Amino acid sequence: MQIFANAKINLGLNVLSRRSDGYHEIESVFLPIDLYDKIKITPSEKDEISTEGIDIPESKTGNLCLQALKLLRKDYKFPFLHIHLHKVIPIGAGLGGGSADAAFVLKAINRQFDLRIETEDLENYAAKLGSDCVFFVQNKSALVKGRGEQVYSHKKYDVLKGYHLLLVKPSVFISTKEAYGNIKPQLPKQRIETIVKQPIVSWEAVLKNDFEFSVFSYHAELKKVKQQLYKAGALYASMSGSGSCFFGVFENQNVDTAAFELHWWKWVKTI
Repeated sequence: MQIFANAKINLGLNVLSRRSDGYHEIESVFLPIDLYDKIKITPSEKDEISTEGIDIPESKTGNLCLQALKLLRKDYKFPFLHIHLHKVIPIGAGLGGGSADAAFVLKAINRQFDLRIETEDLENYAAKLGSDCVFFVQNKSALVKGRGEQVYSHKKYDVLKGYHLLLVKPSVFISTKEAYGNIKPQLPKQRIETIVKQPIVSWEAVLKNDFEFSVFSYHAELKKVKQQLYKAGALYASMSGSGSCFFGVFENQNVDTAAFELHWWKWVKTI
């Protein structure tokens, strides 16, 4: 079976407080976008994974796709599988690529082998793999809270339909640990779910990603990318998640992209 796991962007990201379990309380609106990793799952003599495309850094816990497979195998019987991941979504970008891959593997195995796992239970499995994974189970525009596992999907958050999004990913890699290590939790003046109902042209002053304040202080080139997006005519521009990918919201693609030629960039839309 072959599946396509899409990325996401964040509209705003407020880090509200530090939790007793070491995580942080956050709030954000997640939107799925049409940028995809390709995953092929085939029968095998053992559970294994291979990759191509963008290099994936080694992890002590192993690839999330394989973790997802093994998590289901603890409770269900199905054949040994080989997962081949063609990585397209940039790493360390705040686009949720690894989380999407894992969630789509859970859904694909459930569907292919008729495991009949309900959505809520799939979300519980996803939460064990990573905070962002839960969002990709339903994969719909949503308000996200808690450490990222509280997902409230609703079409009212799909506020960028019809707009063009320019993704710009500098070569800077920001680990989640690095991003959170410099963050100062605080309560916002306005909640994101209220702000996104307002006209997009008003977002610049009020729709914030708290991680920008910390990463701009030691990655000046990232602040410049955001400024370039506005200079190019973006209605709104922001870093996605904990970075380092930025997106600009445009009414059309009649945009001079010369300023971004030194970076990875791509036009996408919400899905």
